[in-house]
Amino acid sequence: MARGGNSNNGEQGHPCPIFYENPSSNGVIFSRESNGKYSIFQSFFMVAVMASSALICDTEQWKGLQAHVGAIQKTHLRNLMDDAERCKAMTAEYEGIFLDYSRQRATGETMEKLFKLAEAAKLKEKIEKMFSGDKINSTENRSVLHVALRAPRDEVIKSDGVNVVPEVWGVKDKIKQFSETFRSGSWVGATGKALTNVVSVGIGGSFLGPLFVHAALQTDPEAAESAKGRQLRFLANVDPVDVARSIKDLDPETTLVVVVSKTFTTAETMLNARTLKEWIVSSLGPDAVAKHMIAVSTNLELVEKFGIDPKNAFAFWDWVGGRYSVCSAVGVLPLSLQYGFPIVQKFLEGAASIDKHFRSSSFEKNIPVLLGLLSVWNVSFLGYPARAILPYSQALEKFAPHIQQLSMESNGKGVSIDGVQLSFETGEIDFGEPGTNGQHSFYQLIHQGRVIPCDFIGVVKSQQPVYLKGEIVSNHDELMSNFFAQPDALAYGKTPEQLHSENVPEHLISHKTFQGNRPSLSLLLPSLSAYEIGQLLSIYEHRIAVQGFLWGINSFDQWGVELGKSLASQVRKSLHASRMEGKPVQGFNSSTASLLTRYLALLSIYEHRIAVQGFLWGINSFDQWGVELGKSLASQVRKSLHASRMEGKPVQGFNSSTASLLTRYLAVEPSTPYNTTTMPKV
Repeated sequence: MARGGNSNNGEQGHPCPIFYENPSSNGVIFSRESNGKYSIFQSFFMVAVMASSALICDTEQWKGLQAHVGAIQKTHLRNLMDDAERCKAMTAEYEGIFLDYSRQRATGETMEKLFKLAEAAKLKEKIEKMFSGDKINSTENRSVLHVALRAPRDEVIKSDGVNVVPEVWGVKDKIKQFSETFRSGSWVGATGKALTNVVSVGIGGSFLGPLFVHAALQTDPEAAESAKGRQLRFLANVDPVDVARSIKDLDPETTLVVVVSKTFTTAETMLNARTLKEWIVSSLGPDAVAKHMIAVSTNLELVEKFGIDPKNAFAFWDWVGGRYSVCSAVGVLPLSLQYGFPIVQKFLEGAASIDKHFRSSSFEKNIPVLLGLLSVWNVSFLGYPARAILPYSQALEKFAPHIQQLSMESNGKGVSIDGVQLSFETGEIDFGEPGTNGQHSFYQLIHQGRVIPCDFIGVVKSQQPVYLKGEIVSNHDELMSNFFAQPDALAYGKTPEQLHSENVPEHLISHKTFQGNRPSLSLLLPSLSAYEIGQLLSIYEHRIAVQGFLWGINSFDQWGVELGKSLASQVRKSLHASRMEGKPVQGFNSSTASLLTRYLALLSIYEHRIAVQGFLWGINSFDQWGVELGKSLASQVRKSLHASRMEGKPVQGFNSSTASLLTRYLAVEPSTPYNTTTMPKV
């Protein structure tokens, strides 16, 4: 039985590991191993392990939620959404950010049970331990203090008894000073020219977080104005194609390279750094490195050996995990070079505002906590393994890839924080794409294939208000029509009875039927300035931590990435030996050896799999009826927006939750009148 099985019969279905005490063994405790044999532990040792390894699935609160699943499975979201009081209760708001989770497969009773689960997991205590600098990353004996990176200057946050906030601000002050010198033109390159291009070299958390923030700021009017005449690019993949793209049309004379590696030993990053170093040296000479390359690292010895002046190295700390490092010099430095430190500081202040909300608000109105609880409910109880992150803003195009790493690297664990194998599912498979692009890509599967809980993220005030005179709605209202429509399409679906009433041909009824009952939530942001971008990041960071705290896992290590690195080292040596010395491939299993040999012979294989899968499953892989219901509902929203904008009519004809969201959206005056044409400013 896979993890998550609910059977109470037999050991496989037991929700947690089983230990046996033999009454005649004088306190010696036995554990059943996978081969059916017993191994013996001294009782004092085993009792200590068991005491520290109590799993959340052992609690009455967890078992109560398991029993509650049956009642939820008998209830359709159509019926739940008829309860206006329930819909109103399933909302939360903070500083204009509005969360509506009424389209989750949950009731008030569900939420009460989840809050009790949070108590059983000691969630409040765990949150406080994180903010207090306790070493909650126990496998690496480290504090987890990314919150200190955006804390106010006068706040006290300790690690090993030392307030780290002054040191954080010391680095930020250094970044501020350097970025001002750089942006003013006072920092010049080897030929005396000012530098206007920045290439940030890093991978994983040193890349995805800063890239997300950069993409989100690019079309913000204030940030775009500040970045005029400048370019910021990122180089992450060791693939030479990525190198070529990162420096395409750039002049080494006017380019600064930021090398981001805590240890200055990350294989991919350092190879890319050496590649760009050669690009600079071949054009400007070896002395140019000191003016055209800087570092984010703590290994000053290797930084200097590389040719970078240690004075131009910016520190970050062991208590900052890579995927949580965008608020450190990893992100703050390149973003400040592009947009100026004041704008980046607003981003940090937005993140800090959610830190405060997360730490102090009651769970009932705590947005990150609510999101984390609902994710645990969806994954571990309803059995939904994936989550779609669907921002209805192109500015957030890189948000899902960042959350993909943040979530899956944090919570993709199979053992508890004490090393006990888990028998329930943790973590989610995260993916996403901005709306409405995703609607024309994978929404078909979400509507009529697998059930995948969705996060819909909308923005009331667009970064770029565009309206064409004579159009029914503005471009942004057209986008938001779909934001409001898709959650209802997923929740309500469309029944055969409705299709019959529309005179749909009988042979198409089953194809055009939507089961509905597919959970989602809506997160509506007032705007998307640097401040709100920071808030959004912090919401998801804390949501993911909440999930880990509830599951009892370590969300702050990532041992799962190490094995692949180790095996890649062996392959690297074999490739070198084959390329340079003509040695045959050896030391691998037959499959890997065959692949390597084929690769070395410059062969490649391309397979067309999608059509084959459809033929095997006996489905029609070439229609897409699943996208139609959302379009239809978006049309209704579009008409309502037009009637409200142009004729002042009230919102009507929607369920209470959608009506509430629409009313909230319309309550904010558009930044331009709807009787003139406006165009983008960036």
